Amino acid sequence: MKKFVFLLLLSLTIKGHAQFTKSIFSKDPIINLETWQQQRLYFGFYLGFNSYDFKMDYKTVGPDIQVKKTTGFNVGLVADLKLQEYINLRFEPGLYYTKRDLFYPNFTTENDALREVNSTYIHFPLLLKFSSLRTGNVRPYLLGGLSATLNLSSNSKSLDDNLEQRFRVKAWTPNYELGFGIDIFSEYFILSPSIRGVFGLNDELIRDKDPASPWTGNIESMKSRAIFINFTFH
Repeated sequence: MKKFVFLLLLSLTIKGHAQFTKSIFSKDPIINLETWQQQRLYFGFYLGFNSYDFKMDYKTVGPDIQVKKTTGFNVGLVADLKLQEYINLRFEPGLYYTKRDLFYPNFTTENDALREVNSTYIHFPLLLKFSSLRTGNVRPYLLGGLSATLNLSSNSKSLDDNLEQRFRVKAWTPNYELGFGIDIFSEYFILSPSIRGVFGLNDELIRDKDPASPWTGNIESMKSRAIFINFTFH
């Protein structure tokens, strides 16, 4: 009986894999969702990962502040408006969580040398998507645009600063974004994996009350940099 069940499952797996290959990546595929992208407006959602960094410029030359990056996660919605056969306007609001550790030189204690920057972002990107010709069930694309990010963990309204272990950044940040991806048309939905770079435009740092603060005094500007890897489903 166990052998029969195993052979049945193996047969179904091989058959399913063959059908998937035939419909997606074969030389003569079955065209899935052929009229889907003729819609004027359609929606979806995405899940993904992020890696945030800081780009820092200094007033004087000295030891750099070291940034330790971690992998965060993303979740959000997509609204896609067709402007032209190969151009779409996309709005992709989402919730992004990430963490960065800043290690300051020239401190003898960990409490002074380490600043943990935990960030919960609400991200509002407005992007243009430039698609290529569809080949079978695959359609590559480029995308780019502008975004605004609200940092719910910015501490921007706090009166305490680094003397009280409080690292502060501005609540709102404007960015520009560039990336590429691929639409993969299955029988029932479109899967769109993509990778995108995000570049902060303005200085985010809120300085300490002391102009000579060892944590903020030598920083000319501090801007976010990030890489997003998203998996979008339509």
